Amino acid sequence: MAGLIVLKPGVDWTATGALFDWTLEFLISRLSDRQTANHLQEIVDNGLGSLWLDVLPAPAQREIVDHWRNGLVTAGEQQLPATVHKLDVIRHLRELVDATYSAGFPGTQDPG
Repeated sequence: MAGLIVLKPGVDWTATGALFDWTLEFLISRLSDRQTANHLQEIVDNGLGSLWLDVLPAPAQREIVDHWRNGLVTAGEQQLPATVHKLDVIRHLRELVDATYSAGFPGTQDPG
């Protein structure tokens, strides 16, 4: 099963179900908005497989994007198992981070 994150209509990211869940779990303990964190936990726990950022409060959207931009790839490098596919998975996480810029969330894109 695959997972889908819609950053805005026309800008989305798909991943395997396991990577989708990991990407949401990365956020759950970090979010200051516990209602949003609980919503993400519900998505993971029930295997719902999709997250539409535009249904979340604007401050939660910004916080999610900030966490992805400032820690997702590094966490993936450190936490995901070392397999022959790890470099591809890290590249895919970078695509999600890049999509946050394509979706128009404020911030400066890190060239590295």
